[in-house]
Amino acid sequence: MPTTATETAPGLDPATGSVTIHDPRTGEFLWTVAEAGPDEVGRAVQTARDAAAAWAQGAPAERGSALRAAAKALDEAAQELAGLNASETGRPVDEALAGISAAVSTLEQYAELGPLHRGHSLRGNRLASDYTVAEPRGVAVLLTPWNDPVAVACGLIGAALATGNTVIHKPSERCPRVGETLGRVLGPAFPPGVFTTVSGGSGTGALLTQAGVDVIAHVGSSASGVRIARAAALTGAHVIRENGGNDPLLVDAGVDPAWAAEQAAVGAFSNSGQICTAVERIYVHQDIAAEFCEALAAEADRRNSEGSVAPLVDRRMRDEVHAQVAEALSQGARAVAGGALPDGPGSFYPATVLLGCTDRMQVMAEETFGPVAPVQVVETFDDGLRLACSGKYGLAATVLSGDLAHVQQAVAALPVGTVKVNEVFGGAPGGSAQPRGDSGAGFGYGPELLDEFCRVKVVHITAPPAGKER
Repeated sequence: MPTTATETAPGLDPATGSVTIHDPRTGEFLWTVAEAGPDEVGRAVQTARDAAAAWAQGAPAERGSALRAAAKALDEAAQELAGLNASETGRPVDEALAGISAAVSTLEQYAELGPLHRGHSLRGNRLASDYTVAEPRGVAVLLTPWNDPVAVACGLIGAALATGNTVIHKPSERCPRVGETLGRVLGPAFPPGVFTTVSGGSGTGALLTQAGVDVIAHVGSSASGVRIARAAALTGAHVIRENGGNDPLLVDAGVDPAWAAEQAAVGAFSNSGQICTAVERIYVHQDIAAEFCEALAAEADRRNSEGSVAPLVDRRMRDEVHAQVAEALSQGARAVAGGALPDGPGSFYPATVLLGCTDRMQVMAEETFGPVAPVQVVETFDDGLRLACSGKYGLAATVLSGDLAHVQQAVAALPVGTVKVNEVFGGAPGGSAQPRGDSGAGFGYGPELLDEFCRVKVVHITAPPAGKER
């Protein structure tokens, strides 16, 4: 069904300089939000620059106290933010609340880690002292996505502020009210100018990346990440990027096919597939392929019949997802669940399972970002691993196997920042990873993210030669 005038993606109206948002469930108009132009961006950067020195010179424990106050305020505003998240992106309220809870924990974590962040001692002369000192970079611009807008933003906000940087946060234009409300909730915990929120689309983002700031952190598409990196090359800003992924799931022979299908469904269909580390392509061993595919189709059918698949963020995203599915079907893939545009308003798309896929199809080679599980059957584990190692992305990968040798082989070979074994999601709190290839660069989250927001100064101290003192 074609996109109607009332169900378009959010976009900038050049005449009014505003972003328009529609409800992804109904297509109805929600609101417009003004986009920050050059003057507002310039004021935000100057305000952050003016506040930087005092914030950096404060005690880390004081910054930790401010982050704890921000976490408390966020917890108290959880219902309001979850409701806005559901309205702007279609994410179910309970899932939005889970993301906000994770954001609260992240702010609390950085409140504790910030005062513990320290340099290293260096081996030198016995009578000399050599060590490193971590210093904040200065003004940090944070460009964050819509698919988990509070949790992702707070991870970057917490690390940047804990290390003494001032922050300008631009949330995605697909959820501007969520971003503005987050700024209103967190802002009072910090001194003026330390934390600022600006709204807008790619034009505002471009202004920020060209404004001579000191660090730019971006979570979003690979195409946007490349543009940001190019802009930063001209200004000298340090860049942290967690960008797109095309994460493989490798299913070995010998595992329970029903369990493997459950894992695949969770990885491919959670948040309607709108997760950077979603399962995007599946390679299953031929020995269990028939049972696995039948069980995976049943998982998709159940979600579709229950109506538990939330809409995609807008019609533009749905059109992009369906274009990949349609291309795969035209090239010989078979949809054993979903695969067709539904009738009715909004931007819903069914959980879809495609069989008979090949590595020549876009749905296997590119990020889909929708509830689609494309499957390719392989003759051996080595064949599956070779295919899983292919492609331009390097975010994450999952291996389901009871064979320790195969697991170790996969861990060594997969060119990704994170390898998950026998669980598609999860991981210890504070975990961190370095994306590779088109998936970005720099550590995201965890203690290592504190390092990304700092510069290192080496200090060497020794006594003057004897007889040179006065």
